[in-house]
Amino acid sequence: MKHFLYSLLGTIAGLWLSVGIGFLLLVCIMIGAAASGSSGAPVDVKAHSILHINLSGTVVDRLQPVKLVDELYGNADEQIALNNLIDAIRSAKEDDNIEGIYLDCKGASAGMAQLQAIVNALAEFKESGKWIVAYSDNYTQGNYYLASAADSIFMNPIGMVDIHGLSATTLYFKDLLEKIGVEAQVVKVGTYKSAVEPFLLNDMSEANREQQSHYLSRIWAVLADGIAQSRKVTPEAVNSWADGFSFTQDADYYLKNNIIDKTLYKHEMESLLGTLTDEEDPRLVDFNDYYTAIAGKKKSKGDKTIAVLYAVGDITESGDGGIASERLVPEIMDLTENEDIDGLILRVNSGGGSAFASEQIWEALEQFKKRTNKPFYVSMGDVAASGGYYISCGADRIYAESLTLTGSIGIFGIIPSAQKLLNEKIGVNTATVATNKGDLPTFFKSMSSEQRAAMQSYVDRGYKLFVSRCAQGRKVPFDSIAAVAEGRVWDGKSALEHGLVDKLGGLDLAIADMAADLDATDDYKIEEYPSLSFKWWEEVLRMSKNDISARIVERELGPAAPYYSTIKNFMNMHPLQCRMDYVTIQ
Repeated sequence: MKHFLYSLLGTIAGLWLSVGIGFLLLVCIMIGAAASGSSGAPVDVKAHSILHINLSGTVVDRLQPVKLVDELYGNADEQIALNNLIDAIRSAKEDDNIEGIYLDCKGASAGMAQLQAIVNALAEFKESGKWIVAYSDNYTQGNYYLASAADSIFMNPIGMVDIHGLSATTLYFKDLLEKIGVEAQVVKVGTYKSAVEPFLLNDMSEANREQQSHYLSRIWAVLADGIAQSRKVTPEAVNSWADGFSFTQDADYYLKNNIIDKTLYKHEMESLLGTLTDEEDPRLVDFNDYYTAIAGKKKSKGDKTIAVLYAVGDITESGDGGIASERLVPEIMDLTENEDIDGLILRVNSGGGSAFASEQIWEALEQFKKRTNKPFYVSMGDVAASGGYYISCGADRIYAESLTLTGSIGIFGIIPSAQKLLNEKIGVNTATVATNKGDLPTFFKSMSSEQRAAMQSYVDRGYKLFVSRCAQGRKVPFDSIAAVAEGRVWDGKSALEHGLVDKLGGLDLAIADMAADLDATDDYKIEEYPSLSFKWWEEVLRMSKNDISARIVERELGPAAPYYSTIKNFMNMHPLQCRMDYVTIQ
C-alpha cells in the first residue's frame, strides 16, 4: 500500500509538472508570436534611408493572428501583409528621407494577383525618380517577376533564375475510389464546372483543358510582357528563357541575355547599398516598421471612413476558419447599422464553397445596399470564383487584377456512396425500413434513378438562382450571364471583356476610387473588418486533437497535403456547392 501511494503521488506530481511546463511553453509562444509582429521601439527614418522589403514568407491579404498550434508544430510562416506593403511603398514614394528600395528576394510565396499588385506599386514608386535594386541567391519565377520591376537585378555568382512559364497540374482519384469501393455520385450544371472531375475521370476533359489553356496563356502573357518591358527585351526572348530550362544555366547566360545585371556576393551587395546612399553603413528601414511608423498612420485620419471587409478562404456555413456565413453575415449587418462608415469594400479571395452560405452572404450585402444607400465595391484578390463570385456580383463596382481568377458560375452536388466498399470489400450490408421513398441519398447506398432526377432538379434550380443573382447584380439580361457561365473560369482581363468585372486594379485602386466618389480624395480613413484579436486562453481552449492531427498531416505530406484535404472534404461536402476546382499555378 505504501509503494502504491508513493507511485500515485509521483504520477500526480508528474502530471502537474507536465501541465506547468506546457503552460509555460504556451506563454513563451504567445509572447514570441506577439513580438514577431514588431521590432520594438518606433523606427526613426533618417535622411538617406533605404526601404528594405524582405521577401521571405507568405504574402497574405491581411495579417492574421498566429495560432499556437501552428507555433507548436513549426508551421507558422512569416506573413507579409499585402495591404501594408503597398501602403509602405506608396508612402516611401513621397518621403524625402527614403532614397530607394531594396528588394531582398528570399523566395516569398505569393499568388499571381498579389505579385501584380506589388509590381504595380513598385512601378508607381519609380515615377518619383528614385531607384529600386533587387538581390537574391536564387530567384523563383514569382520573385523574379517582382525583381524585374527594379532598375538593377543582382544575383549570387553561383545562383540561379527559374523562369519556366505557367502550368497547372490536377490529380485524379477515380481509380483510387473504385479500388476502395467508393462512388462519387455527381449532379452538376456547367460544361466547364470541373471541380468534380478528379472524382469522375482519369484525365482532364476537353472543356477543362480549353479553359485552363485560355487563362494560363492570358496570365503568362501579362507576366512575360511585364518582364520583357522592364528588362528591355522582347516577349519572345522571355519565352525562350522559359523554354530553355533557365534554372540550369550559369551566370554568363543570365548576364548575356539581360536576365540579370551583375553578380555579387551578399556582403558585396550590402557594400553597394552603402555606395548608393553615400553611407558607410546603409540605413535599411524594414517595411513593416516603416508602415507602423509612417504609412499606417495615414490610414487612421480623415472625415470619411471606408470599411474594408475581408472574405478569405472556403465559404462554409460555420467554423472557425475561412468565410463562415454564420460569422460574416452578422458582421455585414453590424456594418449596415454602423453610421460611422461611409462606404464598404469587400475584399474577396475565395474559390467558393457552400451554395447555401454564399446566398446568405449575398443577401446580407443586398441589405447593406438597400438600408444604407452607401457605395459598396468589391476588390478581388488571387481568386474570386464560383461562390467567391456569387458574393461579389451584387457590388456597385467590381475590381480585379488581370491575373485574378474569377467567374466559374456553376453549381454541382456530390454525394459519395460506399455501398460497394461496405457490401463487397468488407462484407457489411444494410437494411432500411422507411414510410416514404423521398429520403435523402445516403453514404450507405447508391442513389436511385428517382433520387438522381430529384437532385438534378435541385442543382438546376440552384444554378438558375446563381445566374439570376449575377444578372441582377451586373444589370444585364439572364442570357448574357448564362453565355459566359457554364462554370467557366476566366482570368481578370477576360472577365473585364465579358462584363463580369468593371475595372482592372487592386484594393488600393478600389479605395482611391471610393474616396473620390465620397469627395474625400485626401481626407479619408480605413477601418478593417472583422476585427482581429489574439487571446491565448481562447486559443488553448480551441486547440483540439483535430487541430494537432491536421498539422501533423500537413507537415508529413507537405505539398501533397491539399490533395489529402480534397479527398477528405469530398466525403463531408454540403450537397450543393459553388466551388471551382483546386488549382495550383506554378
